[in-house]
Formats: sequence, structure tokens, C-alpha cells
Amino acid sequence: MLLARLSTCLVAMTLLLLSGCAVNRATANVDPSANLASVKRVHVVKVKEDERGINQVIADRLSQLGMKASTGPEKVDGVDAVVTYVDKWMWDITMYMLELTVVVRDPKTDFPLATGNSLHTSLTRKSPKEMVDEVTTNIFKGVKP
Repeated sequence: MLLARLSTCLVAMTLLLLSGCAVNRATANVDPSANLASVKRVHVVKVKEDERGINQVIADRLSQLGMKASTGPEKVDGVDAVVTYVDKWMWDITMYMLELTVVVRDPKTDFPLATGNSLHTSLTRKSPKEMVDEVTTNIFKGVKP
């Protein structure tokens, strides 16, 4: 009886540990007052520490969505929105992007108009381009170019 309970507990603990290894989450929040359809010109602010060119991947994707996108280390004038991002990386045999958060901001006030996030652990990992596509698709869902 004790051996049966122990083996049941061991199986349950193993399943809990294994199920925690695969996380897949993609979210987006758009401020109700934001009119993302009016965003035609955007500037992606490059994170100083970014050596992987995620800023360019985001700018390229926004161009695909019909916006005129630029990128550089500082904010610029004459745009409808400024895009900032945070990319988190993890090591699991190879480096991979664990999480990406993209924020679309009002260029005058820096107010976040929309925020998107993608989180994929090692077992559900995606390429940086796939994660950028996932986040931007969720942010601009329903917005026609």
C-alpha cells in the first residue's frame, strides 16, 4: 500500500515537472482610445545592448503591415508612433529568444497605445522573426493597411 502511494506520488511529481517545461503565451493589449489604423509612420528605437538586430526585424515586419518604418538608437520627429521593445534570451544548448515585449507609444507623450508580448520556453521556442510576427499580428489585429 505504501509502495503504491509512493509510486503514484512519484508519477504525479514527474508529470508536474515535465508539464512546466513547455510554456507558450502570446498577448496584446490596445488602449481603447488608441487608433492604430491611423499609424502610418513608425520609428523603432534600437535597444543599445541589442546585437541581434531585433529592431530591424520589427521595422521590417511593420513595413510588411503597410507602415513606413525606420529604426535607430534615438526617437525621431515626424512619426505617428514610437516602438520600443524588450527581448529576453535564454540558454538551452543554444541561445534562443525566451520573451519579446513590444510597446507602441505616442511620440509626443510616450503613452503606451498598445503592448504585445510573446513568451516561448525551450520546448515551444520560435525564431525571433516568428516571435516578432506573433506580437505585431496580435497588436495590429483587425487593422487594415
